[in-house]
Amino acid sequence: MIRKFTAAAVLIATASIVAAPVQASTVQEAVGNTIVSTYPDGRTAELWLQADGAYTGKSRKGEPLGGHWTVKGGKLCMRQSRPFPIFFSFCAAIPDVGMNVAWPSRAPTGEAITIRVVPGKSGS
Repeated sequence: MIRKFTAAAVLIATASIVAAPVQASTVQEAVGNTIVSTYPDGRTAELWLQADGAYTGKSRKGEPLGGHWTVKGGKLCMRQSRPFPIFFSFCAAIPDVGMNVAWPSRAPTGEAITIRVVPGKSGS
């Protein structure tokens, strides 16, 4: 059960809720690039959005993640199917800050994290 929570936490943390709603340009900028969530221990989770609505990723433990994403009500919503299906979507706002600009957020565990979009598909 703990492993499932950890993988789900990575997914949520990767798209943690922040103050500003997601902009179409933010999602377009993330497609084909890497969304990086950095945890207090220095480990990172990575997420790669594809234009067809699929995503893949790597948890901070290096475990593969995957699923589908959409934009609903001004938020980026993700539904995980790998490593195990989660039957509801996680929706989060992402600020329109541009490439390589980190913004603060919180993981579901309460940990303070930073998130940024970096050019290219690092680690994929």
